[in-house]
Amino acid sequence: MSLFDDEPRAAPASGASAPLAERMRPRTLDEFVGQEALIASGRPLRQAIDQDRLQSIILWGPPGTGKTTLARLIASATRAHFISFSAVMSGIKEIRAVMTEAEEARRRLGRRTILFIDEIHRFNKAQQDAFLPRVEAGDIVLVGATTENPSFEVNSALLSRSKVYVLKPLTAAAVVTILRRALADPDRGLGTSAVVADDDALTALARYANGDARVALNVLEMAVGAAGPAGRIDAALVADLTQNRTLLYDKTGEEHYNLISALHKSIRNSDPDASVYWLARMLEAGEDPLYVARRLVRFASEDIGNADPQALTLAIAAKDAAHFLGMPECNTALAQAAIYMSVAPKSNAVYLAYTGAADAASREIAEPVPVHLRNAPTRLMKELEYGKGYRYAHDEPDFVAADMECLPPAHRDRRFYEPKDSGLEKRIRERLDERRRRKSP
Repeated sequence: MSLFDDEPRAAPASGASAPLAERMRPRTLDEFVGQEALIASGRPLRQAIDQDRLQSIILWGPPGTGKTTLARLIASATRAHFISFSAVMSGIKEIRAVMTEAEEARRRLGRRTILFIDEIHRFNKAQQDAFLPRVEAGDIVLVGATTENPSFEVNSALLSRSKVYVLKPLTAAAVVTILRRALADPDRGLGTSAVVADDDALTALARYANGDARVALNVLEMAVGAAGPAGRIDAALVADLTQNRTLLYDKTGEEHYNLISALHKSIRNSDPDASVYWLARMLEAGEDPLYVARRLVRFASEDIGNADPQALTLAIAAKDAAHFLGMPECNTALAQAAIYMSVAPKSNAVYLAYTGAADAASREIAEPVPVHLRNAPTRLMKELEYGKGYRYAHDEPDFVAADMECLPPAHRDRRFYEPKDSGLEKRIRERLDERRRRKSP
């Protein structure tokens, strides 16, 4: 179809052979369920669509939240020419052809082109760059849909010229509304089957779908087929069809980092219930248990440190268990470590000590090691008085040579490690304070 044709836009397949999720796509914004923060009456995006003054946008959200449906509603509402293609099926050649036609449409007919790109994150940098000149010239309005964080997957130049709208996972109540509509609709839905669904069955199905309307409708269609004409969908039937829920998780995407962040911060905040929940979310979704174990080892030193040195020992043991057992047997070892660390006393003193020392080591003058701390294995070194003035701590009272300075002159009396009043570190602080009192003139 040429950009200059005025034929009606192709409607999505809606025959009986099409999947239920396709047949039940909303035909108007008023039929759209969920995303009220974006498309409720009076909201900026809704006004832009209704008034046909849409600017380039990126629709970002998990699967089944309405990104493609919203793009199709924009297509039906706009007077601009609307083109839709998938990043999976298109290459740079197709992009350039569309850009050329859009320029011609703007120049000859004064028409702008709205270009919808599904899964825009699948385009590489060169492909995304091809859109820039036409977006900047106003020849096209870009509508991109992505399940990935645009900050990482969309070129910054293109992102800066677009408004990002975040679509949230649908609530269970919203999914139930969609399911009921599909059961009642005799034309596009399942109304002619006369199947009845129990409330608890629909609620269970909505929970299984995890905010994805497409998943919910696909399972509902299966349930209606299993129930038979004029049958009944109950919780037992839904349980049979949904034995294992697929958790939304991408081990290389944003959700990976969101969940490990939630785990780390829950342990830091001494919340064992949240800690074991986020751990389970990651492991049950297929996360590498050794990755989790590495993060727990890091946590043991970064956020607990010497307040409870046993935390590091337990984290290493959990790592070894994960390596030795693998999933699912290692799940309890990782849970044991996560729960222990969540209730352990906390201190970031070790972390602050190292970062402070590292900053001093990398930014300030690298002073030579004080002579009295140097070894003297050769005659020349002894003649140069390496080691002169060194005092052996085991020969000193309390095993400390209180008046021997071990830092170079520029850092004399500097304190990198400041123990907290937490766990074992409280005792460490008391001992260091006593040492410093003895050192003071």
